[in-house]
Amino acid sequence: MDYLFSAVLVIHIVAAISVIGLVLVQHGKGADMGAAFGSGASGSLFGATGSANFLSRSTAVLAAVFFVTSLSLAYIASHKPKTTGSVMQDAVKSEAVPAPAPAAADKAGSPVDSGSKTKDIPK
Repeated sequence: MDYLFSAVLVIHIVAAISVIGLVLVQHGKGADMGAAFGSGASGSLFGATGSANFLSRSTAVLAAVFFVTSLSLAYIASHKPKTTGSVMQDAVKSEAVPAPAPAAADKAGSPVDSGSKTKDIPK
């Protein structure tokens, strides 16, 4: 599953960089007015209007590829197999500390008051 994730991630990054490049290469709507006064884009490689159609279609295709790879990466990441075991599985185990022995009587020989104050109620 890791090779699939890596392949989709590479396609995703290439599509993202290509979309950025194609958007930067395209002319805005205001560039048509500059071309009318001879500033250049009419004699391009794809013709006067061919570049707009080719670039906009390739941008749309790459945007769709980017969208599909985004959903694929999200699906692959959310459906990874759960690992078995516990978080505390590799924790360092310490030795148990022995509990102190309770004192049954104090120095005078009388029982130790455990802190509970009970009153004797006459019957």
